[in-house]
Amino acid sequence: MLQSVNVGHSAMTTVHANSVRDVVSRLETMVLMGMEMPLSAIRKQIASGFGLMVHLGRLKDGSRRIMEIAEPVGFAEGEVVMRTIYRFERLGISEDGKVKGELRKVGKTGNEEKHWPSG
Repeated sequence: MLQSVNVGHSAMTTVHANSVRDVVSRLETMVLMGMEMPLSAIRKQIASGFGLMVHLGRLKDGSRRIMEIAEPVGFAEGEVVMRTIYRFERLGISEDGKVKGELRKVGKTGNEEKHWPSG
């Protein structure tokens, strides 16, 4: 999958992880289970191969929500650099025990200003 996205194929995949940052670690681990490859090369492929990473989480009330949407924006100092675009903000608990909250925009994608109209 990692090789496919790095040669231009479109792909969508799921990975079990506790956060967007942990997705990178899980992908590294899965690649290393199948082949020997320098960690820096794996991280560079992750940084260049994926447009967005979405983390779904289970809340205390049992519901699932999008917790974060982030964009890998590069590779620096040996790490994949991520830019958070949306993050779930908890606003409290309703009378029936449901978690209240919303996904809030906290950043822009690298392509947003170039390709998407404002307004």
